[in-house]
Amino acid sequence: MIQLTLSIIKPDAVSAGHAGEILSILEQAGFRLRALRLLHLTQQQAEGFYAVHRQKGFFPALVKFMSEGPVIVMALEREDAIAKLRDLMGATNPAQAAEGTIRQRFAASLERNAIHGSDAPAPAAFELAYFFRALDLA
Repeated sequence: MIQLTLSIIKPDAVSAGHAGEILSILEQAGFRLRALRLLHLTQQQAEGFYAVHRQKGFFPALVKFMSEGPVIVMALEREDAIAKLRDLMGATNPAQAAEGTIRQRFAASLERNAIHGSDAPAPAAFELAYFFRALDLA
């Protein structure tokens, strides 16, 4: 089934100059870019996006990290997009990520892990709507 999912190239990967290579990896893996935007999230925007994690201990550090520099937010489309992107990204902890995955190649640590991808259909719908209008995705 064709799905849309959200992905974010995080500030660490953008500042290190890996955005182009990550975009290329995504396209070579069969993802079609439906929408793309370069943003510098404010603290308030990062808090809103990650609101589901508000009660977790890592929330303040995550918000600080995600608002420290530009990010690239993308709506990606392909067959089984959510699962395929999660596989391509690799484990959240790059030390546990499979060889050749985006996080194994570009992430510095568990916290600075280069890329975000929606983990299920409901979060994908929320995340896509957070950054893109329906018209952007038509």
